[in-house]
Amino acid sequence: MQLSFLGGATTVTGSQFLLDTGEARVLIDCGMFQGSPNEVARNRVPFAYDPRDIDALLLTHAHLDHCGLIPLLTASGFTGPIYATAGTTELAGLVLLDSAKLQSEFARRVTRRQGSGGRPRGIGRGDRNPRRPDRRGVRWWDAILRPRRDVEQEIRRKGPEVRAEVEEPLFDEGDAIAALRQFKQVTYGSEITVASGVSARFVDAGHILGSAIIVVRAGGLTIAFSGDLGQRNSPIIRDPTLITDADYVVIESTYGGREHEPMEQAVALLAETVNTVAKANGVLLVPAFAIGRTQDMVWQLDRLLSADRIPRLPLYLDSPMASKATEIYRRHPEYFDEEMRQLLAREGDPLDYPASITVNDAAESRAIRNAPRPYMIVASNGMLTGGRVLNHLRNLIDDPSATLLFVGYQGEGTLGSHLQRGVKKVTIDGKMRDVRCRVRSIDGFSAHADEPQLLDWLASFAKGKRPGDPGFPKRVYVVHGDPAAELAIAPKIANLGFVTKIPTYREKVTLD
Repeated sequence: MQLSFLGGATTVTGSQFLLDTGEARVLIDCGMFQGSPNEVARNRVPFAYDPRDIDALLLTHAHLDHCGLIPLLTASGFTGPIYATAGTTELAGLVLLDSAKLQSEFARRVTRRQGSGGRPRGIGRGDRNPRRPDRRGVRWWDAILRPRRDVEQEIRRKGPEVRAEVEEPLFDEGDAIAALRQFKQVTYGSEITVASGVSARFVDAGHILGSAIIVVRAGGLTIAFSGDLGQRNSPIIRDPTLITDADYVVIESTYGGREHEPMEQAVALLAETVNTVAKANGVLLVPAFAIGRTQDMVWQLDRLLSADRIPRLPLYLDSPMASKATEIYRRHPEYFDEEMRQLLAREGDPLDYPASITVNDAAESRAIRNAPRPYMIVASNGMLTGGRVLNHLRNLIDDPSATLLFVGYQGEGTLGSHLQRGVKKVTIDGKMRDVRCRVRSIDGFSAHADEPQLLDWLASFAKGKRPGDPGFPKRVYVVHGDPAAELAIAPKIANLGFVTKIPTYREKVTLD
């Protein structure tokens, strides 16, 4: 049996793993690479397999870096079932349709800028499996796959720059709609047969609504895929499920080497930031992913306002997708934790900040800059790689009364990561800009478990067992983290008694 790491290896995006039993071929996730242009280029590399040969796809959750290439996969010949929870199925529909729409809009923008009605130059949707060499006699993607080239270093050399455009969509809305027809809903805890000789069980990962850890059984072996693990005691949804037995574990490491501040401290920092903005008659801009972070931020602001810890500032929710995602959250209270259930019972809707203003179209979004100050904006996306948040950043980057607040992970090479590190100049759409706004970060609201929580989750596999005992993992594969994070946590995983490996992009290993 072989396991291939086709994404999410030494990077935090593009999650995709292929399990080949010899009898069946099953994908776990099929995510989009996000971040710097060098990272995004991997989305144009042909699949490492013939999509027609894949028997099933198991989806951990609905974030774009886990589901974003599914329409490309189905349009390229995959006709099998896509297994996901009900929450993930609904959210994935929202995410994939929105991605298709944005790709088309950005492509049209490029065409207009080029002053031509024809197809933009570059690698496009029609080149899914191109065989045409470039002028040097080398296919364009060979540079990405060439073993001697350190792709990760190339990605991280990218400076503080962002360009919110693409040349040609990877897929369109028709592709996304067709892909959604292949989804089959599963419930937490039930064991289902997904392919010949392969079964799977989905359990709560506590990351976003419907997110799952997937335990796969095949060929007499059990492989646990963590997906993205959420924090314990985070608002709205339940904590990650503990797993105690597996032959192999594939675990995310987004926050390897890092520890979140306590939730009480994170809430205090948020209250302090809002009050500072109010006193400065300024603007608070929070880049947040539409699913998970936005709902958590609205929940926290509602709690602070109810406790009279912040003034009632207008809150512009500038993400139509986030508003739709919140409606999906409301439709699925079965995923909520006990605290959320109690709040719903006694106080109404904690996902509805009373001074919030939902922004539906681009004209309303542009008009926010003329609104009376002070006010707050929560806009997508969370790493400043695209979305409406970039329009607000253009207006506020050199405004000393504005505050840019990061509440989620910033991938290496992204504009968000450079701003977090304190750069004073950035390039936005080809123009150099001075950074005069305040830049703050709060890790405590992250949707990801930090290093201590990741290690605690892994420790459940070793409790009461020794290496070689049934249920004690033969190897732990560390994925879904930037190199520094993976290198930081790997020796600590080894200290728990596990043989540990950090796989590389497109590496294949044998499970026995």
